[in-house]
Amino acid sequence: MSFMEWAVQISVIAIGLSILIIFLRLVIGPAIEDRIVALDLLSANAIAFIAVYSIQKNTTTFLDVGIIVALLAFFGTVAFGYYLGRRGKQ
Repeated sequence: MSFMEWAVQISVIAIGLSILIIFLRLVIGPAIEDRIVALDLLSANAIAFIAVYSIQKNTTTFLDVGIIVALLAFFGTVAFGYYLGRRGKQ
């Protein structure tokens, strides 16, 4: 087994564990802000998982999906921030 295969396997395990921890924060999070940050981190980990999967399969096709997920996550975070800002003024 080459170094790259080891690195990919370790990355998949690390990303999987972090997704579980983030999902726990998403469920337990006492405030809406905690849940928003957890969703943002979840999308970042999804992008990392897509990148590692792309490396594992030796193709760049999935990287386009990662870019789309990143854009959707960014717009979602901005929308949540706008919502929280408007909620605070009322």
